[in-house]
Amino acid sequence: MPQSNFDLHPKLEADTKQVLDLPLCQVLLMNDCRYPWLILVPRRPDVREIHGLDATDRFQLMEEIAGCSAALEREVDAFKMNVAALGNMVPQLHVHVIARFENDPAWAGPVWGVGEAEPYGEAAFSETAARFRAAIEAMQAGKL
Repeated sequence: MPQSNFDLHPKLEADTKQVLDLPLCQVLLMNDCRYPWLILVPRRPDVREIHGLDATDRFQLMEEIAGCSAALEREVDAFKMNVAALGNMVPQLHVHVIARFENDPAWAGPVWGVGEAEPYGEAAFSETAARFRAAIEAMQAGKL
């Protein structure tokens, strides 16, 4: 059960739009239209590392990562999915789920530090979040 004293890190709040809440994680869309890029944040206060979660939450996190990865991969026909939990700039535990393509600006390296982020327009940001929400919900419901 998500805890009520959870607060999203200000950097994540500034750089993302909420897509939906899963049982453990808040799913966010990164504001960089160059990449289909979700961020999963377990709603647990003061957790910096995956091993800081209890066993039940670790299992749930992996299930949510797998479900979001599969939904995003299918939705955008990704060539490869990148999943990473770095936390060097934002210490709050969060997991990046990024769809990659052989022709994307950072291929075949990591997306960090490659060019400048290209923010979505307000309408496109909301539409993309809604599109990914529907894909994740369909995956959860077993409709994909």
